[in-house]
Amino acid sequence: MTLAKPLVITAGEPAGVGPELCNALVGSTCADDVVVIGDRRQLDSRLRVIDMPFPVAAIPGQPNPANAATLLDGLRAAAQGCLAGDYAGMVTAPLAKSVIADSGVAFTGHTEFLAEVTGAAHPVMMLVAGDLRVALASTHLPLRDVADYLTPGILKRVLRILDADLRHKFGIEAPDIVVCGLNPHAGEGGHLGHEEIECIAPVLEELRAEGLRLRGPMPADTAFTPAAGHKDAVLAMYHDQGLPVLKYAGFGHAVNVTLGLPIIRTSVDHGTAFDIAGTGTADPGSLLAAVELAATMARSR
Repeated sequence: MTLAKPLVITAGEPAGVGPELCNALVGSTCADDVVVIGDRRQLDSRLRVIDMPFPVAAIPGQPNPANAATLLDGLRAAAQGCLAGDYAGMVTAPLAKSVIADSGVAFTGHTEFLAEVTGAAHPVMMLVAGDLRVALASTHLPLRDVADYLTPGILKRVLRILDADLRHKFGIEAPDIVVCGLNPHAGEGGHLGHEEIECIAPVLEELRAEGLRLRGPMPADTAFTPAAGHKDAVLAMYHDQGLPVLKYAGFGHAVNVTLGLPIIRTSVDHGTAFDIAGTGTADPGSLLAAVELAATMARSR
């Protein structure tokens, strides 16, 4: 897996499993194609490392908000390096949002932070497990807020980004996208909600006229079945509509991809796992998959 430019990996929360996952890259087929940003004291000496030592020594399972600024500096350096063309893309090991927030920094996650750094107007979250790709129209919102958030403007923006990045980052010439409804049975003709009739269906009709291949709004309980015949991606309306299916299909080996950025960014599909940090039992499968997918995307651009 030889790339013209290396991928950059941020090692993530130093008290979590991120550093040991990075160490598991040693001996893998992708080891020569990555540079890791993190604390050199935690990382295998055989890895290429950009050292960002933390002001507070990491104790496995015991995160410290004093390390938050260094973590964000590392993320910023990785993203800016991608923008400058120094790296083919970036891969992120897990962070704990609450730990950074406890430091006094308003932080809702990698996705929003990287969108701000790269100047992206509307990042879109998509998870990938093998041939299954699930994108989200909304991400980390309370369920009671989702219906108000999903305006025609938001949906059009998300679908155009999804279609464009499937073409340009995944090399799919004419993406075939299944779009879920918001309500049970996709609203049952208005008897179980009107969002499909008033918002989702008109947006799909408009975008089909632009040449996008879209099917739906489809009931979410059938959108993932073989009968739906989805090929390239499913757009779920909210986080827990789409991701339980994806994670059931590929937990531990799935990959989080941020669409809508001017750079390639992939990530693991799990959190910091403080309970097993330092035990050497963390499964590196998702990180390896994230690196391999980032490399594939880099070659498709």
